[in-house]
Amino acid sequence: MNVVNKIGSARTDTTSCTPIFYKLSDENSKRQFLDFLSKEQNVIIIDDITSQLKELIKSLFPSRKIKEEEYPDLIEKHLAGKPLDEYGVWVYYPWSNKLVHLLDEDEFVEVRTNRNRYKITPAEQEILKNKKVGIIGLSVGQSIALTLAMERTCGELRLADFDTAELSNLNRIRTGVQNLGLKKTVIAAREIAEIDPFLKVKIYSEGINTGNIDEFFTKDGKIDLLVEVCDGLDIKIVSRFKARELGIPVVMDTNDRGMLDIERFDLQPDREILHGLVGKIDTHKLSNLSGEEKIALVLNIAGRDTISVRGRASMVEVEQSINTWPQLASSVVLGGAVTTDVCRRIFLNQLTASGRYYIDLDEIISQNDDTLSTEPYDNPYQPLDKKAIEEIIRNAPRVNAYQLTEEELEKILQ
Repeated sequence: MNVVNKIGSARTDTTSCTPIFYKLSDENSKRQFLDFLSKEQNVIIIDDITSQLKELIKSLFPSRKIKEEEYPDLIEKHLAGKPLDEYGVWVYYPWSNKLVHLLDEDEFVEVRTNRNRYKITPAEQEILKNKKVGIIGLSVGQSIALTLAMERTCGELRLADFDTAELSNLNRIRTGVQNLGLKKTVIAAREIAEIDPFLKVKIYSEGINTGNIDEFFTKDGKIDLLVEVCDGLDIKIVSRFKARELGIPVVMDTNDRGMLDIERFDLQPDREILHGLVGKIDTHKLSNLSGEEKIALVLNIAGRDTISVRGRASMVEVEQSINTWPQLASSVVLGGAVTTDVCRRIFLNQLTASGRYYIDLDEIISQNDDTLSTEPYDNPYQPLDKKAIEEIIRNAPRVNAYQLTEEELEKILQ
């Protein structure tokens, strides 16, 4: 038996990420639905509409303690003579071959966002549902996209990333090993559709480039906010020039010390990009920068004096003992939460500032409680000092790596 061929042929759908809707109250859609069921083999049917209707009724009468035996009559009254099978909408997910019976959009959103109140009021939720967010980069960007979707901070997401999921991504990207090799855009769009099929998602699986940047920003309506969290320096800077040109605010999580940047180009159209940290720069030369020039620019953007000690130590090791910048799941999830909160407050005119902010957990949560034990304890995980950094750099495994001189080492450390 050729196991490899059998395994290799098992996954055929690597691109679909848009669910298909069937509304049985519409005769044409009902015919398509019945035709689909007659042809589709082994479809998994999930019909939990009754429990959703219970939740809906419960949300409509929050002050009333409804007894379990009351629900059948209340549901029948709500259906108003419509057959249960034809109520709501059936949603088919091609990639998992699952057919799910759901409440239709208004009632679905009513129930799904009910626990947001009154941290988000119904009037605010109405504003948010019309907002469009563009996200470039789907590492921390995936966490941001999923959190935006769960909280329903917008009604449309545009996701851009050219990369595919690799095993080393699973230290920070929420997905399973069954999705290795799939486009990051497809993975994120599928998960959002499974959370809320009524959210509009557009994907740009080739990433952002000169050929599609205008479409990403403006097609079918201009985005209301850009979340830029990509690794490419050229796109990081070019996308900001485009956002400033169009008067679109930009939010960026940097994944180090909880650093978050807000650039309100909508309120400050002449504001320098990245707070002026990159100076005057020729965008045409960005893609041809040397490794040394890129590191210098990254240090300017991240803040030479404010980047974490471990972040600085890691930068020295890029393309030496590590391939690229390190990222942790805890920082990525924190970035998703903080960025979503900031996006919501920008949309609701609760936050108008530009600037750089830190949610540095090492500073916020530190061992300074006098009630803690004073017994001597040698903690191997204390923040790194100069001696510890020197040890990391000297002991890192290398193959034909450039060896730093004492003078170069001292300069890097400073």
